[in-house]
Amino acid sequence: MTEVPSPQLRISDQNRESALSALGEHMTAGRIDIDEYGERSARITAAKTRGELGEIFEDLPAPHPKYDGVPQAVAAPEPAAAPAPAPQQRPGSPENWSPPQRFLAAIMPLAWIAAIALIATGVVAWPIIFLPIGLTAVGKSMWGHDWNPNHDRRDRHLRDRDRRRELRDSYRDRRRGLDR
Repeated sequence: MTEVPSPQLRISDQNRESALSALGEHMTAGRIDIDEYGERSARITAAKTRGELGEIFEDLPAPHPKYDGVPQAVAAPEPAAAPAPAPQQRPGSPENWSPPQRFLAAIMPLAWIAAIALIATGVVAWPIIFLPIGLTAVGKSMWGHDWNPNHDRRDRHLRDRDRRRELRDSYRDRRRGLDR
């Protein structure tokens, strides 16, 4: 039998990431709304122990956060299946994002929606729009061009353009030499 870990055991950033991911799935499924997602995600980032994290998911079905390779409950062994081949991951794919990048990716759309809603309702003046613009600029600096799937295509286009310009210039030089 597997020993159940103590709820007083401290959690890691990876555990918080797992919890935020599970919470996002619950919001996508419609079990919680945006406001509740914000409240619970704030509690997740402040949580220090497994017990605190578990309280956040008490009223939600699976998925729940995963804990550093320790099973959450004792379960019957599943039949062995052939391992699936690992999918190819691009350098900028979400699976490779750091915790700050994941957090900003979750907060950025909410900041845009909140700013637009506050401006539309007249609760806050229009300068609030600079908050999501600033978040977007910070995100751009964190991700660079890795997030852009067309970045390689853009580089290839720029190299081709430079090559065409060099050919054009060499052709013009040869024509000038023949004209003299």
